[in-house]
Amino acid sequence: MSEDDETLGRATADRSLRSRLTNASYIKRVLAGLAGILALLGVLGLLFPTSVAGDLSRIVFRWSVLVQALRISTPIALAAIGGIFAEKSGVINIGLEGLLIISAFAAVYLTAVLGPDTTIAFIPAIWIGFAGGVLASVVLAWVFAVVCIEFKADQIIAGLAVWLIALGLAPFASTLYFGSRDSGSLGVTIGNWPIVIMIASVAIAWVVLYRTSFGRYIRAAGENPRALDTAGVNVSRIRYAGVLLSGVFAGMGGASLSLTIGLFGGTGETMVEGRGFIAIVAYLFGNYNPLGAFGASLLFGGLEAIQIRLQQLGYAIPDTLVQTIPYIVVILVLAFVGRTRIPKAAGEHYETEE
Repeated sequence: MSEDDETLGRATADRSLRSRLTNASYIKRVLAGLAGILALLGVLGLLFPTSVAGDLSRIVFRWSVLVQALRISTPIALAAIGGIFAEKSGVINIGLEGLLIISAFAAVYLTAVLGPDTTIAFIPAIWIGFAGGVLASVVLAWVFAVVCIEFKADQIIAGLAVWLIALGLAPFASTLYFGSRDSGSLGVTIGNWPIVIMIASVAIAWVVLYRTSFGRYIRAAGENPRALDTAGVNVSRIRYAGVLLSGVFAGMGGASLSLTIGLFGGTGETMVEGRGFIAIVAYLFGNYNPLGAFGASLLFGGLEAIQIRLQQLGYAIPDTLVQTIPYIVVILVLAFVGRTRIPKAAGEHYETEE
């Protein structure tokens, strides 16, 4: 290890250890609480099989519901991982919703332009569209990074601008090309592959953040950028990398969302419908840990899957009520279980020492 790396390591090791211990304790308490709730539900379902608890237990412990929950949680989890990289590096990216929107549209648009059933260099057009969606998200994330890092704009306002730009641009472009804010069906989908992508992304993100030098630089840029600068590492470059990675992961989330069903919906708040904001809640709930963010995303996806099944059984549960549950749950969890530890330098601009 070089002398610079040793300097950085000494400056951040104690804080990193405390963060890991806090993270582990927090996640254990959350898991214990969820396990207790599931056990109670299972017991009530057995005791009262004809009650609401019985219906809930039959839904919750069904394999098809788990698959549906994983499918629903995929864009949330991927965007949440992207948000972790950005905020861990010191840049608050609340524009995740916009990145999901622009990538969802770009993926469908490129697939439609190439021809949904065509293959180019042995690669199906739908996967080229997927890559195009990721690229569109990265470009928009790069613009956001330049505005925030180079020109030191307010990160919250810039993030809102990213969302509003995508919210207007994607439906407008869809109207120009498809003749409607909604694209119509492509006739092809990528099936359940996004679930595999999500699980792999969670594992890779955790390894990168906690087992590599680059991950140490990312965390130092958000915790102690001066120490990172003193070690000879360019803080701005690390923050650019963090924001661009948020574009990559959110781009995969948006492309997965639209290509899983084979269309883009631009009506209202678009088919994304607040998933980017729920992703922010997810990584706060998960205490900036990719594994925790995945668990929170799966919880939210599971709640939506359960709501859909309950409606099929005749329970009139409003969608808008279910959409508020993630926010209520995270407030309760953070109030009674643990406290989210925000990176100390998140949202702060840093002037590199000459």
